[in-house]
Amino acid sequence: MTEALWTSAEIASATGGTASAEFEAGAVAFDSREVGSGALFFALTGESTDGHKFLDQAFASGAAGAVVSSQTPHPNILVGDTTIALENLARASRKRISGVVIGVTGSVGKTGTKEALFECLDRIAPGEAHRSVKSYNNHTGVPLSLARMPRETKYGVFEMGMNHAGELLALTHMVRPHVAVVTTIAPAHTEFFASEEAIADAKGEIFQGLEPGGTAIVPFDSPHRDRLIAAAEPHADKIVTFGLGEGADVRAIEILPGQPGGTFVTAQIGAANEDGGRTLGFTLSQPGDHWVANAMAVLAAVDAAGGDLEQAGLALAEMGGLAGRGARFKTGAGDGTALVIDESYNANPASMRATLAVLSETRATRRLAVLGEMRELGEQSAAFHAGLAGPIRDAGVEALLLVGEGMAPLARALEGHIELVHVPDAAAARERIETMLRPGDAVLIKGSNGVGLSRVVAALAGRA
Repeated sequence: MTEALWTSAEIASATGGTASAEFEAGAVAFDSREVGSGALFFALTGESTDGHKFLDQAFASGAAGAVVSSQTPHPNILVGDTTIALENLARASRKRISGVVIGVTGSVGKTGTKEALFECLDRIAPGEAHRSVKSYNNHTGVPLSLARMPRETKYGVFEMGMNHAGELLALTHMVRPHVAVVTTIAPAHTEFFASEEAIADAKGEIFQGLEPGGTAIVPFDSPHRDRLIAAAEPHADKIVTFGLGEGADVRAIEILPGQPGGTFVTAQIGAANEDGGRTLGFTLSQPGDHWVANAMAVLAAVDAAGGDLEQAGLALAEMGGLAGRGARFKTGAGDGTALVIDESYNANPASMRATLAVLSETRATRRLAVLGEMRELGEQSAAFHAGLAGPIRDAGVEALLLVGEGMAPLARALEGHIELVHVPDAAAARERIETMLRPGDAVLIKGSNGVGLSRVVAALAGRA
């Protein structure tokens, strides 16, 4: 019989709460819509909602118990503050495992890298790897992901995000990684940061939570490499760089187009003249140089965690596209089909350029792009949006559908140079793209998550 994820006694002990009844939980949730049979429901309170209003719904869905801050007839653990209780349960979960924990952050690529790491580690230790699901990377998502971690976990992978200085510091002290990865530093959340250097400093906070003997993994090709290394040095026993440039500790030394649409990579792990330096050839299922760089970060982390690199290479070859982050599918277009590249989850200037480059390498009769505005860019927003004109032309985009008011500077920059439609929102984009697609097209869909382009993707998937 599988041991319960949490017993009521363990939850009460970890949170300092009082149990109204004995129960066992096999899952943890704070969204009543995610509650299934045997789950523990945290009734979190926030500025706009109160989880206590959804207790009946959670128990109707099969909840075994709830963590609450007010009386309820349902089986519960009564605490003073449910958010603090979730954090305390997360710390208890982290404390009880003996496996290797990996933390991942960055302006671009952290979710894809986290997912690729999980695929590799799950192949190495089937059923014994755990990761944060979706993009649960903030002050509630990280503790939830920790609280969900089984006690027998051999490898735990946690994504950590931030949009203000100091946020990552709190998260990394909760996760306490043995391996800390920074993927890429790029303009993102610039509304809240004075410079890209300030973003690098905020991302570098992840190293402050490293366990003794831990490893810091840093992007070699970043202009902020030395800044990140300096941030890691007081906390890391070992610093490993990754990337495409000569001198990186884990480096792609050969990159060749693969079929269908992937990349064949030869990676060097450790300097060639170092004792123990190795090479690994593998097929990367995802296209684009940004994914090659992500894969180098993954190999560096797997190696630091003591994992099997050959098994990791096999996992990278078999990894499917992630919804909202590169998944591909065919949709009906006239009397034929068109290819959809789903990058709808989020966007910043660096990720826009990277995915436009992928579109440029995609075989198609015609290339289209549906681009939503990039948010949280502050005073530089107009310049960042207009700056996409060059990458769009370089990608050979023949028709462009721009979504949101923030895209106005780009529309002005490209007016008269490309077939262009500018609409106010995702609903209008959904209607317009239906009339634009032709057989043989490849269409990239990308924008900040708040724009809602996932609805456009869902509509096109529905007619596949």
